[in-house]
Formats: sequence, structure tokens, C-alpha cells
Amino acid sequence: MRRYIVLCLVLVLACGGCLADTAGSGLPEASPGSQRPCVLLLHGLGRTSMSMATMARQLEKDGFRVTRLAYPSTDATIEVLTRDHLAPAVERCYEDHCRVLHMVSHSLGGILIRQYLQTHALPVGSRIVMLSPPNQGSEIADYLKSYWIYHWITGPAGQQLGTEADSVPNRLAPVDAPTGIIAGSTSWNPVFSHLIPGQDDGKVAVTNARLEEMADFLVVPAGHTFIMNDDTVIAQTIHFLRYGRFDHAENDQDAGDPPDNSQDKP
Repeated sequence: MRRYIVLCLVLVLACGGCLADTAGSGLPEASPGSQRPCVLLLHGLGRTSMSMATMARQLEKDGFRVTRLAYPSTDATIEVLTRDHLAPAVERCYEDHCRVLHMVSHSLGGILIRQYLQTHALPVGSRIVMLSPPNQGSEIADYLKSYWIYHWITGPAGQQLGTEADSVPNRLAPVDAPTGIIAGSTSWNPVFSHLIPGQDDGKVAVTNARLEEMADFLVVPAGHTFIMNDDTVIAQTIHFLRYGRFDHAENDQDAGDPPDNSQDKP
């Protein structure tokens, strides 16, 4: 009985971010104009395209052409979600004259990007930013995936996100595109954090977000559920899309000190 109560508490905490994010359509939402650099946004497990709305607005203000992909993250496996939703969305971007296609993902969205790049390539000049991706799996999936209620809530994709060697994140080949990863180090979920070794964001360990082939890596004091809305994360995402690296001086310096971007070139 005690274990059941703990499990229920864990699942309630796990879905705390999902309940506030119920909007979104089944089709991508794109801003007009074909001459601006394109960015495709992918939400995480149990979320919708509305969870990326704040990120989208700032990217648009900074001159990017943005598409927010809404996909049914809990309805199918990672392979099927990639084939039936991400791949067609990319093709629509190309049909709409996107010559360079950046991608920005939250959580599961990063695994879909990696799955897509197993058999596809992005145009030269394209860059990827992953926010809190379970690139080496999540201990939360290890602990909960045998429970039917977790399977019911997270669907087939949730079963594929464990840390074992044959999980989808751990068997994917390296990504052949410049990739920046931002991990969160703040957790509002003590139950989950107890199950995760080292620093974590409440769902994913900082060390499990990393990829060997990544171009840059950043840790910020943000939690998993709303990391995509953090002002620093949005600014760093835009910086990586422009320059292929994060602004570590900005991230490390005291507030009020302007960053030295004298070496940055568009």
C-alpha cells in the first residue's frame, strides 16, 4: 500500500506540467515570409506545441521563421512519431523554401531529432539545440515503466526512454549536425530527484543530457517542465543558432556585465 501511495504521488508530480498545457493543433504553425532562417520547434512527452509558444515568439522577434510542430507524443513509439510527424513536417518546411532548417527541442523532442537523423541529413548551416534531452535515458523511466499507470500516461514512447544499453536513446548513432545541449539543474520534484544520481532537473540527470558529439553544453538553474520558457535559455538558444556555440561569458558573469561578443560573426 505504501509503495502504491508513493507511486500515485510520483505520477501526480510528473504530470504537474502537463495539465497546464492543453492547447495545440495537429498541424504545424508557421509565421509568414520565406527569406528568414527557419526553426522547427518540437515539444516534449505529454505536452503540445503551445509549450513552445514563448520560445517561438522570441525567435520570431529575432528574425527567425518559426514552425511549432504538434505531435501526439503519447500515442506511438519514437520511430513511428518520427516517421509520421517529424519527417513530413521537415518536408513541408523544404517545400516552403527553407534553405537552412534549425531545430529546437524539449525533452523527448530531442530523441525524435536524433531518430530522424539516423536516415536523413539537414541542410548545410543547420543547427540543433536540445533542452533537457534524455540522451542517455532517464532513471525515472527505469523505475516506473513497469507500472501500468505510467504506461497509460506516457504511452509507448515513455517505455523507450530507460537508461539500459538497448533503449532507443542509447542505441542511436551520433548526430551529424552541430548540436548544443542545455541541461537544467533545478528540481521541484524531490521524489524523482531521489531516484536520479547527481544533478538533475526533476526528470533527467545533467550527465544523461550529454552527447559525445555535441558542439557545446550548458547547465542552467532551471527545471525540466518549463526550461523552454526561461529567459536565459531562450537567449542562449538564439545565440547557438546564430553562432554555433553558447555564450558562456554571459552565463557565468554577474548580472549587469555586458558580454564580450567582439569575436562573434553572423
